[in-house]
Amino acid sequence: LVLELNQVITPTYGTVPDQQNLHTPEWVDFDYKPDSLFFSDGQRRIDFVLVYEDESKKVTHKRSDHKKQKRKRQVYESNLINNGLQLEATRSVLDEKLIFVKVHAPWEVLCTYAEVMHIKLPLQHNDLKTRNSAFNWCSRLFRVDENIIKPEQEFFTAPFQKEHLSNFYIHNKDTFFNPATRSRIVHFILARVEYATKNNVKKFGINKLLDTGIYKAAFPLHDCNFRHLSTDPNCPSERYLLYREWAHPRNIFKLQPLDFIRKYYGEKIGIYFAWLGFYTNMLTVAAVVGVGCFLYGCLTKDNCTWSQEVCDPNIGGNIIMCPQCDKACTYWNLNITCESSKKLCIFDSFGTLVFAVFMGIWVTFFLEFWKRRQAELEYEWDTVEYLEQEEHVRPEYEAQCTHVVMNEITQQEEHVPYTACGKCIRMTFCTSAILFWILLIIASVIGIIVYRLSVFLVFSATLSQHISETEAIRKYLTPQTATSVTASLINFVVIMILNSIYEKVAILITDFELPRTQTDYENSLTTKMFLFQFVNYYSSCFYIAFFKGKFVGHPGNPVYWLGKYRNEECDPGGCLLELTTQLAIIVGGKAVWNNIQEVLLPLVKNLIRRSSAAARSEKVVPRWEEDYHLQPIGKLGLFYEYLEMVIQFGFVTLFVASFPLAPLLALMNNMLEIRLDAWKLTTQFRRMVPQKAQDIGAWQPILQGIAILAVVTNAMITAFTSDMIPRLVYYWSFSVPPYGSHSSHTMKGYINSTLSVFNISDFKNASKPFSPWFGDLSTCRQVYRDLRYPPGHQQQYEHNIYYWHVIAAKLAFIIVMEHVIYFVKFIISYVIPDVSEKTKSKVKREKYLTQKLLHENDLKVGKKNVGKIPDKINKGEDSTFRPKAE
Repeated sequence: LVLELNQVITPTYGTVPDQQNLHTPEWVDFDYKPDSLFFSDGQRRIDFVLVYEDESKKVTHKRSDHKKQKRKRQVYESNLINNGLQLEATRSVLDEKLIFVKVHAPWEVLCTYAEVMHIKLPLQHNDLKTRNSAFNWCSRLFRVDENIIKPEQEFFTAPFQKEHLSNFYIHNKDTFFNPATRSRIVHFILARVEYATKNNVKKFGINKLLDTGIYKAAFPLHDCNFRHLSTDPNCPSERYLLYREWAHPRNIFKLQPLDFIRKYYGEKIGIYFAWLGFYTNMLTVAAVVGVGCFLYGCLTKDNCTWSQEVCDPNIGGNIIMCPQCDKACTYWNLNITCESSKKLCIFDSFGTLVFAVFMGIWVTFFLEFWKRRQAELEYEWDTVEYLEQEEHVRPEYEAQCTHVVMNEITQQEEHVPYTACGKCIRMTFCTSAILFWILLIIASVIGIIVYRLSVFLVFSATLSQHISETEAIRKYLTPQTATSVTASLINFVVIMILNSIYEKVAILITDFELPRTQTDYENSLTTKMFLFQFVNYYSSCFYIAFFKGKFVGHPGNPVYWLGKYRNEECDPGGCLLELTTQLAIIVGGKAVWNNIQEVLLPLVKNLIRRSSAAARSEKVVPRWEEDYHLQPIGKLGLFYEYLEMVIQFGFVTLFVASFPLAPLLALMNNMLEIRLDAWKLTTQFRRMVPQKAQDIGAWQPILQGIAILAVVTNAMITAFTSDMIPRLVYYWSFSVPPYGSHSSHTMKGYINSTLSVFNISDFKNASKPFSPWFGDLSTCRQVYRDLRYPPGHQQQYEHNIYYWHVIAAKLAFIIVMEHVIYFVKFIISYVIPDVSEKTKSKVKREKYLTQKLLHENDLKVGKKNVGKIPDKINKGEDSTFRPKAE
């Protein structure tokens, strides 16, 4: 690759020409054709646009800086022309300070760099017969009308080679390289052309010129206005068609025109929308099953025996509960938790267990079928061998290559940006920075926990006094509910603040790390960002699910945080309802916040920019100036959209045992998300530089890791957070003799047998409540199901036999559930191949044609040349083969 680049770029790459030798763009006036995509001659297509501010029009005192900037820009543009590109400059219609430099790549330049970049181009039509799927008749109802967006023709392709030009399918030179490919080639050149040399270090690339403000923008053009067709009859108006048939809200139930998206925006954008659409379609099945389990819980909640006992004034009304905090809290009746126990019956039911097992299997089907779909797209979009052939070194990496090392394989010298010692220092620094920020998140979570502990004390002491007269409010607004909701809201705000800070930190760390290729850069940043987001979003949920209420001691001997704050207790029904509340607030709040941010921010920014151009409505504005006033897409492209969806995937799978409606909320959000992302790209943002992508990158192993972890978390939530296992143990073992008194298996008496008894005389002075004891009873019940021997027993306040049965059942359940699901996952992964037979046949056919058309022709030519050598020797035509004279 280095040799290929040197052959193309070396003649002008290392030279900075004198002022008199600088080549300059052609200057032309706007021809008042607003939809034109060509130079003023109407023949040469505009492949890229560079925008800068005329230094002579700037009102500032730093003229020396302006001269330097102008010099760098002039050298850069001259080197672009030396590399074969053609430039044409036009002054802005709305702002005379702005200059638009239009870039065109001629045929020879396109062919040269297509070979350097190993771009795959058509050889011949795909002659393999395609079988129609049995579901085609159904999917046809949701497809885009083929009369509006015509299906792309299928070709067999091969990496382009100029010497085999005649073997490629060239119907028209002007359309052989489509606009997306042309823009990608031009951007490749723009990113590698030099503009200055300082201390023997070459400075090059459009990215650095943009960062230093020498250019204000660089982008390929949209082909038309999204609101109407282009006035140019030769323009296909693809942007308009994308908006009408893809981005418009009325298409929310239609399938996406993925081939058309890929053709216009490139493979990287196409693979994102393909993955998002596939994920959304798979969520439909999960959402239907989740709603079914939720409805099952709603229908069976009235038959929930333990909830009926809590609400019964003769059972729950006569059970006096111990205070939940020291001194300030008072005794209370169990039946005030009646409403929360009814809600808990909806989520803590047998249907939720079935759904947790189903989701463990669903996520395997999702990942395996996505691999198959991804393999199909890799072939159809010519990215099968992309990483091996086309991945190029980042310009930022090349610019720092000042150290010389010996390559162990080639035994030749090569330039690298750092030595082995320097790499170790960089990695140590980056790892330390990441750990520091993760510890900062954990510290914020601990802060939220301390808030929970302290504010619960306040709510317990004051809330009942302020709402004692309003019974309807008192039933719902308990101290536990108030603490849970306010803590969840504060946690959500903290999450958003830390996100905005860490995004910038992660980019700085990755830039310092200096990855070699763009794929390496994105994978490194992806790992850092997800690691942070994982801790940031999920830590509070993990705390509620697996730690809250698990280490609290008992009323006579409570456990304290930091020696001061008494540890939190769960409701009598467990922490499952609180976990559901936490998930609903974070998932719902995150979806609403992200969608508002994604829609309003670019819309408001564009409105401000348009309103600042007061003469906009009075003058005819060219296509390049219209696009300039749109928002830039940013260096990371769709990275944040991927991150948002993967975090959502974690919520849908990791904690689904506590919130079966999560897939439904995710489905509704994603149906809207697809159209919002499409609307942003087609209406609010400049056209992205088309980029290749073989797959979804580092997100694939992250999804697989979440899928494996989800089995464990859901098994542990079912076992330790929900109350299902204790209820099953009671039903089958402790409701009947020898432990129970009922003649048959029943849930009656469950509440009375699971709430441990505590003698109020055993309270320590530090935790004895101020409020007087009402009634003549001498005992109270523990809030949580701690299953301890009663006072007066020889092992009082120690765990009883019921507790050890429950622990054994929980551990057995986790082992069985995990092994069953993992076994099923293994079978599914084995049965479903990653690449379908149809795709394998296409790949083999394409390799055969490439071998036949390109390589065998070379072999025939070589054989002919070899056959002529003996004839030349016999005739004595070639002195090279004559014997030496003695």
